[in-house]
Amino acid sequence: MRVGLVSDIHSNRVALEAVLDDMPTVDALACAGDVVGYNPWPAECVDAVREREIPTVMGNHDRAVAEDTAFRFNSMARAGVEHARRVLDDDRLEWLGALPDERTILDGRVKLVHGHPDDPDRYTYPEEFSASMLDDEELLVLGHTHVQGHERYEEGIVCNPGSVGQPRDGDPRAAYAIADLDAREIEERRVEYDVDAVADAVERAELPESIARRLYEGR
Repeated sequence: MRVGLVSDIHSNRVALEAVLDDMPTVDALACAGDVVGYNPWPAECVDAVREREIPTVMGNHDRAVAEDTAFRFNSMARAGVEHARRVLDDDRLEWLGALPDERTILDGRVKLVHGHPDDPDRYTYPEEFSASMLDDEELLVLGHTHVQGHERYEEGIVCNPGSVGQPRDGDPRAAYAIADLDAREIEERRVEYDVDAVADAVERAELPESIARRLYEGR
């Protein structure tokens, strides 16, 4: 059983298309949240996830957009939330608002969260992964930090596939991962995409220039 893992798409349609085009044949897809936020294409990214029926959990930006609660965000993040709320229709907002904080898929073999099993908003970097985060699942998938990494334990695997739409680990390429559940293996993957096209769209959407700048830097 091979599962394609994505997270933190953040309204970056160009990066998402590059990831989906690059992804090898898998048996299932899964997303660890934050479909929207920051970048110019929230509707297109919501539609791409929905049309493929990708199991997804609610990220903090998804929640902020659905519930109109971006008060704790910095100005760049807040601008992305406000943009998404302007362009998303009620149906897409309702879909975001109905996403769960946690879900288990593939007959209990895989659990999806956004930040941490105990707190969906907790930043949990790869060096903080531990076997104690696992319950009965074989694979725990989380996002939120935008930093790709995984650890294998006797109890199972903890994996952050990295961010599709806004990597923050120094590598500007879009990140995702492939999990082979039967072999208990994770393949971390990166793919180039047209950052210039995203930067141009950020400008046209009158979003902060810093959103585009950090894409070039992978931070």
